[in-house]
Amino acid sequence: MTMTDHGTITIAGSVPSKSNSYRIVSIAGHGSLAKTDALKRYEASFYMQMGRYRGLGIQGLFELHADIYWPSMSHDLDNALKIILDCLQRGGAIKNDNRCAHIVARKFIDKNAPRVELRIVEI
Repeated sequence: MTMTDHGTITIAGSVPSKSNSYRIVSIAGHGSLAKTDALKRYEASFYMQMGRYRGLGIQGLFELHADIYWPSMSHDLDNALKIILDCLQRGGAIKNDNRCAHIVARKFIDKNAPRVELRIVEI
């Protein structure tokens, strides 16, 4: 089996929690979800920091390795993963996040430099 490791990139900033990143809005009398301003800012920042991952276009199965550094313990690791995968898809690193076959994620605390250190390995 050939595996392609695309190396590690670092995305500065604190990943917003998926559960706190959407608000309910009314569109033509129907309830819908809309992204919060904080999530929109994070997505834009993530995109600008993607470097060599931007537009990579991985179509096959892949592993995601993520070390997530938050300023405090109050954040949930699982909620951050969906945001990260969505950002990778939006930035063209991956074609579809449903191709993620394996996740290795770790939570750390860094009050001064919240960030995500991530690596994609095609399998």
